[in-house]
Amino acid sequence: MDEADTQPIPTLTAPATPDPFAEFTLADVEQIRLLLRGGSVIDWHRLAFSDAEQVRRFLAVQEVDPSDPRDSARLDRLRIEAIEYSERYLDLTIPPEVQATPVPDLLLLASGRGKKETAACTVLKAMHVIHHLAGRELLAKLPVADVEMFSLVEQKVLRVIEEMRRAGLPVVEFAWSRKHRDAQILKLLAKKETLAAQVYDKIRFRLVAATADDVLPLLRELCNRLVPFNYIVPGQSENALLPFRKLLEQTSLRRLIPDLQSDIGIEEREPRVSNEFSGPSYRVINFVADLPVRVDQFLCRSDDLYDQFGPIGFVLTEFQVVDQQAAIDNERGENSHDQYKERQVARVRARLTRGIKP
Repeated sequence: MDEADTQPIPTLTAPATPDPFAEFTLADVEQIRLLLRGGSVIDWHRLAFSDAEQVRRFLAVQEVDPSDPRDSARLDRLRIEAIEYSERYLDLTIPPEVQATPVPDLLLLASGRGKKETAACTVLKAMHVIHHLAGRELLAKLPVADVEMFSLVEQKVLRVIEEMRRAGLPVVEFAWSRKHRDAQILKLLAKKETLAAQVYDKIRFRLVAATADDVLPLLRELCNRLVPFNYIVPGQSENALLPFRKLLEQTSLRRLIPDLQSDIGIEEREPRVSNEFSGPSYRVINFVADLPVRVDQFLCRSDDLYDQFGPIGFVLTEFQVVDQQAAIDNERGENSHDQYKERQVARVRARLTRGIKP
């Protein structure tokens, strides 16, 4: 046997599996957490943006382009109105240096710590509400039908989902629907509220990820490309799929836990939102966003509305996110849609004929 035959065989090392959470930032985790909880951004005491690119992406999801002169002027007007309101009506003092800060820089300032950060957050919260109210008033004044707005939302969501697929996001199934009138009536009759005038899912989108491990990255991309976390409707989120605390504590995301603005156990102390008509083991992430949509094409139908209300309207939109295996399980036995509908119809029949005893 020659020397070559006696050389040790080198050990082949399998390539390391990429960490799916390596690129997650604190801003990503805070946004996803708000989405899963159905919390309100008004309760936040700071933002988590670390650079200008994160701010640019956030404003783009709001349908705002600071490089556009009209959008930039609109942001300035909102900032000035928010400062004036805070000082006049709430008797708050906004430091002059904060008052003079442009909105993109204000978002970064609100991500720091200290008195200036608190004042920046105050201004941004007031801006958020003023802008949202203006968008709602705009749609009330524009001669635009719901069907036209739904069409704009569908076009927007379809475009973004295709972008996500091209970027390699494993969305194996994507569907959307509009709730027809009979279903709206049934839902309102079944709701516990005595005055049930709001239907949040007139338009709904459903995304199925390839595996359970793909769900969190999918939510990250939704927040960064489509759904502004600040327009998640509080109290309308259901998370029966992701063990959020476990994901934070048992993955590389644990590095971000010390910087979270709410403690790690807050979700466990809050009442869990669930649909009473769903099956006992139904698993899904469900949330509602008031999705911003530009309506520039309709502004020609009415004069001077841009300067008064801006170019953005809002459409309540429901999203469902699930992984492929959970989607299969959700269609079995008591979890199936047919069983769901039967339970809902039975409740409404009883309520209409006999009433529901407290």
